[in-house]
Order: sequence, then structure tokens, then C-alpha cells
Amino acid sequence: MIDTLCVIGVGLIGGSLARALRAAGHVRQIVGCGRDAKNLQLALALGVIDVACADPAEAVADADMVVIAVTLGATADILARIAPALGPDTVVTDVGSAKACVLAAAQATLGDALPRFVAGHPIAGAEKSGVEASSAGLFEHHRVILTPQENQSEVAFARVQSMWTATGAQVLCMPPVLHDHVLAATSHLPHLLAYAMVNCLLDLPTSVNVFDYAAGGFRDFTRIASSSPAMWRDIALGNAPAIMKMCERFEATLTALRGALSRADGAALEQAFERAKQARDNYLQRSAQI
Repeated sequence: MIDTLCVIGVGLIGGSLARALRAAGHVRQIVGCGRDAKNLQLALALGVIDVACADPAEAVADADMVVIAVTLGATADILARIAPALGPDTVVTDVGSAKACVLAAAQATLGDALPRFVAGHPIAGAEKSGVEASSAGLFEHHRVILTPQENQSEVAFARVQSMWTATGAQVLCMPPVLHDHVLAATSHLPHLLAYAMVNCLLDLPTSVNVFDYAAGGFRDFTRIASSSPAMWRDIALGNAPAIMKMCERFEATLTALRGALSRADGAALEQAFERAKQARDNYLQRSAQI
């Protein structure tokens, strides 16, 4: 049970976590912190938070759990601002989609509080953003990855693990570098491709609006291009080395398909398509069993 939870960044993820913990009876009071006063007032009106505060240091003063749910690019600044105000037992965690850069920021800013920082990443989300899109059920049957650091406080780790379990999530552990490579492959590269596909069509030299002729396949493939551009800018920059490696692998795969097309090699194309279909069908089957 969390007595006072401070959520810094009351958007889709931060708001959903607050809703989920309240619904589970796992928190007594929730303090919301952010730069957007209108968003905080909306969070209050929706019952997502109990107290609104614009100053991060003030917001964490009485908290026993702090969740940083801002964009990756803002995380280091938030850690630096809250560090002097943290209580001796306050646990701090985050929800960022890249972990090596977050841990580096924590090591540079948190001082004695560093062992009580638990880096985390819920593998859940939606293309919509903002507290109005938050949902108490967002994390149910989804994975949350925690990436322990050296000299990690076992008590802090257990408290963060318990918090996420209360939301209905499955909590897993993974080294931060491995996390960043896995997420570059399964999330970060797909987002880059979705944004690139839409921009590609925007730049087509044609006299018609090609979007008028787009069907379900285009909608499904590019759905995540409706995600927050600012958030994904920071994710791309924060995990750039791993994403660039995945870009190279994708370029090689696409080059192979182009080669098959240029040779009119139907057998090679069908083999590649069948291999991908089987892998995706197996993935969907496993996902349905979680």
C-alpha cells in the first residue's frame, strides 16, 4: 500500500497508473505534478489525482513513492530538481521507453537516493495522449520491465514491483542494455517506420490525394504515427544507438526484398512473406494466452 504517490507527468501513462492504483485500493493519496495547469485541473476534475502541484520539489516532499512519467528528454531535469527534496525512504521510479540513458541521468543526479531509484518501463500505451485518454485497465495483462542497477535497494525494488502488480501487470526483469535493444526492435523502429511511411506518401509527386485511397492496411500499419511527436522524438534520441542498429538490419531486409522484386523472383518473395506470416501468427497466438 502506497500512502502518498507523486506522479510527475499526469498524461496517458501517469494518469492510467494513478487510476489503476486507486481502483485497486493500493494508494491513499495521489499528488499530480506537471507544467500544464489546465491538464492538472482536468486531472483533478476527473478524480485522477487528489492534489495538484506545479513544483516537482514541492510535489515529492511528503511522497513515499514518486513516479516520473515525463518525456525522456525531461527526465534528467526532473531527477535533478527532486533529488534535494526526497525523503530518506522515498522510492523513485520512471516509465521511460529507454533505460540506459535514464539510469545515467539518475547516477548523475540522485546522490544517496540512487539505490532507491528503480528504472521501469510498462509495455502498454495507445496512440492517444493526455490524462483524458488514461484508463485504469491500461496495464492489465501487459508486461512491465524493471531494469535493476548495481547496489539496487531490494526494498525499493520490491515496492515498485508490488505497485505494478497491483495494476494487473506482469512484472519482468531485464538488464538495461538488453531492454534498449529489444525495445528498439519491437517498438522504436516500428514507430519510425510508421512516421516515415506517412511522410513518404505526403511527399509523393501526384495530382491526387493518395490518402483518399488508403484502406485498412494503411490505417493499421500507420496507427502509431498518431502518437505524441515530442515523446517519440525523445525516445528516438534517447535510444539512438540501438535504433540505428535496427535500422541497418531493416535496410538489409528491405534490400533483399527489392532484389527479389528486381529479379521477378516470386519464390523468394513468397518464402519471405510466409516466414513473416508464420512468425506473426505465432506471436498473436502466444499473446492471446498471456
